[in-house]
Amino acid sequence: IYYSFSDAISAKIQELFEIDRKSGEIRTTGVLDFEDVQSYDLEVEARDQGTPPLSGHCRVELGVLDVND
Repeated sequence: IYYSFSDAISAKIQELFEIDRKSGEIRTTGVLDFEDVQSYDLEVEARDQGTPPLSGHCRVELGVLDVND
């Protein structure tokens, strides 16, 4: 099974996060600021290598904590 972000995710959000294709682990790649955005909704797709390939989708909601205050 291979994981990826859905095509519906904006390029700006894809610059802030990366997803490991094999494990599905999501990591930050940019700076997140609570004052700008308090949460992110990411659509993730999982696809197998069958013939035909099957896929499933899920929504991941990430909350940003305000560590400055």
